Amino acid sequence: MAAKGYRLIRRPWRMRRPLYFGMVFELLGIVGVLVLFGVQQPDVFRTQFWEIGHLMGWNSSPNMILYAYANHQPLPTVPFVWSQLLTDYNVAISVVSLFILLVKMIMIIMKFFYPILGLIVSLGLTVVYTVSVYGQAGPDYADPAHPSPVPWYIAKSCSVARPFNAEKNCQIAKGAFAATIYMLFLYLANFALSIWSMWPNKMLDMYDDDDDDDSNSGGEQESKPKGKLPIVNVTALHGGSPSTGYYGNKEWEMQPTQQPPTSPRAVHMSGAMGGGHGGVEAPMFTPRTQAFHALDRRLPLRSG
Repeated sequence: MAAKGYRLIRRPWRMRRPLYFGMVFELLGIVGVLVLFGVQQPDVFRTQFWEIGHLMGWNSSPNMILYAYANHQPLPTVPFVWSQLLTDYNVAISVVSLFILLVKMIMIIMKFFYPILGLIVSLGLTVVYTVSVYGQAGPDYADPAHPSPVPWYIAKSCSVARPFNAEKNCQIAKGAFAATIYMLFLYLANFALSIWSMWPNKMLDMYDDDDDDDSNSGGEQESKPKGKLPIVNVTALHGGSPSTGYYGNKEWEMQPTQQPPTSPRAVHMSGAMGGGHGGVEAPMFTPRTQAFHALDRRLPLRSG
């Protein structure tokens, strides 16, 4: 048993099942974002959406950079929602998420993934997916005449892209955005679970054993003290008196302190060891006490 007090590093999880099941849902989400973001790489329909929004009067034009070059004007800043940086960023975080999940699974198997590590990992992934959600649903104020607080492929139905043969691409973009929100929700849940496990708790701070699952007691673990064997009333188990005999005490019924029952075998052994009726009468043994003496290396024939 460790000394009582708050432990920051080697701290057990209050609940392990949400951690295990969360990895299954996390793997499903990572596969989804890997596929959906990979389809968009490098520029399958990002510029197409930008152009459709401009033709419909919903956002700026993708030709603004060419206009700036032609008129010898400073290059405008490309909105993050239409930039190549966002596309590469989404692919990168999906790959990194898969790598982190594999490392986390190995650390859990090795019993080295503590809540402090889960707090750091979930916080970092929450931040990067928040940036991705903001980028996909980000504003476009590059053209003051056509401001766009939310891109049209998220704010509007994909049916508006049917005349441009981009309805399926719009559905893929919506799916990628929904998968990103799903991943953000999972990492927020992991972050909350890590904070809850890091919160001071007397039961968690009392013991070193962090391997027990706590699903039956509302999340609080119960550990058994190490180094102690259970007390067993050996005498009571073998028909003796419950008041005598326990684990660690050799006051069993095999000791000669109690008068053993008389039997022909016991009388014969008594005469053999004590020289008949005239010698000193040795303690008599039953077959069961003889077996106990054999285990204790105190055979009756060698007791002299």
